[in-house]
Amino acid sequence: MHLTKEEERILNGAHGWAEQTCMKILVRLGELFNAEKLIPITSAHVSGISYKTLGDAPIQYLKALADAEAKVKVKTTLNPQSLDPKYLVNKIPNELQKKQLSILEQFNRMGLTESLTCTPYYLSKLKRGTHIAWAESSAVVYANSIHNAWTNREGGPSALAAAIIGKTPDYGMHRPENRQPSTLVNVETKLKNETEYGALGIYLGKLLRDEIPVIHGLERDKNKLKQLCAAIATTGMTNMFQTSSSTRKITERIDVEEKDLKHTIEELSTGQNKKPDLVFIGCPHCSINEIKTVAQTVKGKKVRSGIEFWVCTSCHISEAAKDAVKQIENTGGHVLTGVCTVVSFTENLGIKNIMTNSAKTAYYAPTLSKAEATLAPVNQCLKTAFKG
Repeated sequence: MHLTKEEERILNGAHGWAEQTCMKILVRLGELFNAEKLIPITSAHVSGISYKTLGDAPIQYLKALADAEAKVKVKTTLNPQSLDPKYLVNKIPNELQKKQLSILEQFNRMGLTESLTCTPYYLSKLKRGTHIAWAESSAVVYANSIHNAWTNREGGPSALAAAIIGKTPDYGMHRPENRQPSTLVNVETKLKNETEYGALGIYLGKLLRDEIPVIHGLERDKNKLKQLCAAIATTGMTNMFQTSSSTRKITERIDVEEKDLKHTIEELSTGQNKKPDLVFIGCPHCSINEIKTVAQTVKGKKVRSGIEFWVCTSCHISEAAKDAVKQIENTGGHVLTGVCTVVSFTENLGIKNIMTNSAKTAYYAPTLSKAEATLAPVNQCLKTAFKG
């Protein structure tokens, strides 16, 4: 890689251990992928925030960076943690709470924004063509595909390193030649709801590997496309898709039939026909419109006995939809902020069966949550969770 004189100074330790370490990470990453240089970024988004998935060892690394007075140079947001400040925090052992709070403390010391959301694109508008370094896989696909921002699927450490240096290696999705589609996906059935968009993503992720598709047959409904983005990143390494493009360089074609989606939903529904312990909406985190729609649907109803009902979102969205949040909580449900069910300690609460409209959650529930899943559209989820 070609480094500027200032970048060489950082690599040689002129700005201290923290920036030197971060520069080493970026240079090594660039060398692995044959990047010629580093390029400036406008924002970063760091994953690996939940203590459940992070564990103890990385906390010492984060503390060392903070102790060395590392500071981010661009706006840097955080992925969800393992608990929320109002509800789950009272149900999790003190030791787990302390570990989680220690992680957040180190990020705060380095100047990261405590957004705690997997949907950072709701916080501020992304400009087309802007270079960013995001580590949440669903947000990477959404940023590249819906906003035409440019980001690779970073790991948590490389996104943090990019935030502290303010740059990222120029390879992969930062290069226009690597953003050209090679596969045509023809969806031969009308997708009826967000769950089918998620099932499509799970199905395609397995087939596409890291290829970029042009997908025909999609609506421009951002809430549905959000489920597609999350799911396609769950089972594959595809970092973007297009809905219209020249087919000059298309080398493969995938036809998706109704039976393919039905089979995918059945495979993900390991707990079908069992009463759920938890009905969950909000993976990825809910938008304002989704919160309002749920609130309107459940107004005047009550959560059924023996079932937990959670809606996950960011504190930013929760604050902007206060009245809707209050309506949902009046039913006995809970609007959780800053947390992701997939990386929370649901097994500690005795939750063994989760019903959700999120294909990503259904995919991860058996491994990360030790729970069976039922994948169903949001309206069916609400009918199951509520009486009245």
